[in-house]
Amino acid sequence: MKLNNVATYAALYCSWADALSTSLNGQRSSIAQVAGAVQDFRIAKRDTDPSLLYPAYNFTTPIDHFHNETMYEPHTNGSYHMRYWFDATYYKPGGPVIVLQAGETDASTRLSFLQKGLLHQLAVATNGIGVVMEHRYYGTSFPTPDLSTENLRFLTTQQALADAAYFAQNIQFPGLESMGDLTSATTAYIGYGGSYAGAFNAFLRVQYPDVYWGTISSSGVTEAIYDYWAYYEPTATYAPQDCVKAQRTLINIADNIIFKNDSDLTNTLQTAFGMPNITHVTDFANQLSQGIGGWQSLNWDPAISSPEVYQYCSNISDTDVLYPDTEDLSSTAFYLIEQGGYNASAELVNQMLNFIGFVNLTQVSSCNDPNQDSCFGNYNVTYYEQDTLDDNWRSWPYQYCTQWGFLQTGSGVPQNQLPLISRTLDLPYESLICKYAFNITAPPDTEAVNKYGGYNISYPRLAIIDGEWDPWRPATPHAFGYGARDRVSTASEPFILIADAVHHWDENGLFLNQTTPDFPPQPVADTQKSELQFVQEWMEEWRLKCLIQGGCCS
Repeated sequence: MKLNNVATYAALYCSWADALSTSLNGQRSSIAQVAGAVQDFRIAKRDTDPSLLYPAYNFTTPIDHFHNETMYEPHTNGSYHMRYWFDATYYKPGGPVIVLQAGETDASTRLSFLQKGLLHQLAVATNGIGVVMEHRYYGTSFPTPDLSTENLRFLTTQQALADAAYFAQNIQFPGLESMGDLTSATTAYIGYGGSYAGAFNAFLRVQYPDVYWGTISSSGVTEAIYDYWAYYEPTATYAPQDCVKAQRTLINIADNIIFKNDSDLTNTLQTAFGMPNITHVTDFANQLSQGIGGWQSLNWDPAISSPEVYQYCSNISDTDVLYPDTEDLSSTAFYLIEQGGYNASAELVNQMLNFIGFVNLTQVSSCNDPNQDSCFGNYNVTYYEQDTLDDNWRSWPYQYCTQWGFLQTGSGVPQNQLPLISRTLDLPYESLICKYAFNITAPPDTEAVNKYGGYNISYPRLAIIDGEWDPWRPATPHAFGYGARDRVSTASEPFILIADAVHHWDENGLFLNQTTPDFPPQPVADTQKSELQFVQEWMEEWRLKCLIQGGCCS
């Protein structure tokens, strides 16, 4: 099925929006309605494949920019191929180069932003060149032949920031040689990124102000935090409250049983959930904590958004049994609830049965190995020791184990409130990967990140954009109540909190024939409009500088 008219797209969007709106008000929407709208929209997606439109290029980049720092010993004079893509369709002399940092992922997944979304909009509005840049040690941009701990020593934000600066100072875009010098010496460079890449862009503006004329930090986690228990606080505040109440209660029942240290009782709990063969109870508790973690995956665009967290919430908050096969466990559920310190009302028993049913359906059923540790265990030393380039899962854990932290614990939640995930998930458990994969047992050096400015980072032509409902907001400059201060938003230093938004919702967008009065939602549309406006104002400043100083804006 191929859809070609705006009205059809609008109908799909509205059906999805209505379902989502119902969920946001704490009521159960039809899972079939949400899933159906998403599936229809994905079928209807535009045929244009960005990987065919934009060829990949490799930019020769130094592996080691800092020969005076001992942490990178032994040093190297070698170089590596950093992958990037660009679109000069809208470029006119005097326009900027707008670089989207891909962050901790394969950058080819970001190519659609050259077609639609903020990067595309900025390129059109400023007659600029859009660039997607891959971060070292991700995608195909590997500086070393393997990912052993020793060879990961060049994976720091400091080195990657220097990569971005080196690119801007030295790039010659293939096919654009006739356009003259497009380096930062004569051309305004504007940076954008979301999440880790958002923090990266904030640091880029502060560290290399003479290279990047301005940057936008969207959902930028500028404050590195070792024990990031606050990750679940926005979910607890903004998710449907019947779901939050059910989640806290069910997790607390499980925790109360586990903390009794009664092996028979714990085995009864694990068996009820279909996971009797998980050796470590923390691995079991970790599986019970997975469903609520989907909040971050929500997006205003149904083609990108995952509705799984609402499916999960609809299950555990329902007081009618949704899985008939679990009714045989009613007496077991009653027993476990009582052992967990709660009155086993009929409604709570049914919620426990729905919790069991959902975990079995979405997690247990996917494991075909009777040794369930192979599916759910985090103590697999042999797995962690693999370090070929194919084991690229190692890159981001190395970054958070060495510098960023962000271990999402349940144990860090204040004792006067119930956590959304198990309190057994503490720092020692969440850092197992650091110990087994990299032989790191010390806390990360978060000061290596926070020295750039942390919560209060600011600089002229540095924009801070965050989502009100974002689970990463407690690590951003909008973390009011956690250490960040409120600010006045200006054209030079925009400070925008997108209402009812989750994680860097300003980044993605729609093709023109997909937009409707309701999509993107007004807070996102208003933010993107503001971003276009202040970047255009930044470019006016650039042109004024050029007129005064000469040497650019040819």
